[in-house]
Amino acid sequence: MFTGIIEELGKVTAIETQTDALRLTISCQKVLEDLKRGDSISCSGTCLTAIEIDEHGFTADVMFESIRLTSLSEVKVGDPMNLERAMNASTRYGGHVVQGHVDGVGEFVSRETSENWDWVRIRIPKELLRYVVMKGSITFDGISLTVNEINDDVIGLSLIPETLAVTTLGSKVAGNKVNVEVDVMAKHIERLLEFR
Repeated sequence: MFTGIIEELGKVTAIETQTDALRLTISCQKVLEDLKRGDSISCSGTCLTAIEIDEHGFTADVMFESIRLTSLSEVKVGDPMNLERAMNASTRYGGHVVQGHVDGVGEFVSRETSENWDWVRIRIPKELLRYVVMKGSITFDGISLTVNEINDDVIGLSLIPETLAVTTLGSKVAGNKVNVEVDVMAKHIERLLEFR
């Protein structure tokens, strides 16, 4: 489990293409502090497992299902990656419950820049709209965000300078893909109502 509060912006330094998987090597510093082999780490919203760790970064395998369902299918060497270690018992809970289980891939639509913040719009798959509410939580590329606008299948968000500076959303342009995870509580409620 994660909180959606990004700890570090890493960089993809190597991609090994396998028959039905990818092996990504990501350079970073902060998240290495207590990272151990087998630990979960959110990589732009996708929960991956660290399998090799050295002083420069870590390596993780991306299985076919994750390639199929996330924007990691388009990742290139040099791309930035939002990184967050899994929660522990003493973690401040600054975001919301984020699983790292991507529900779909959205598309960055537009950015309006102001003096102190950016207004961005991201199109999400229509089948996910039923889980999105005004002022509710949503995760884009692993970042816990608040929904400020819903206009058909486009979600509007206000991004503060910190989010712009330390995450991939600061450099996204129209057409870029983003991983989308909706609020898991909404999905649980829907499932419970099916059995009512």
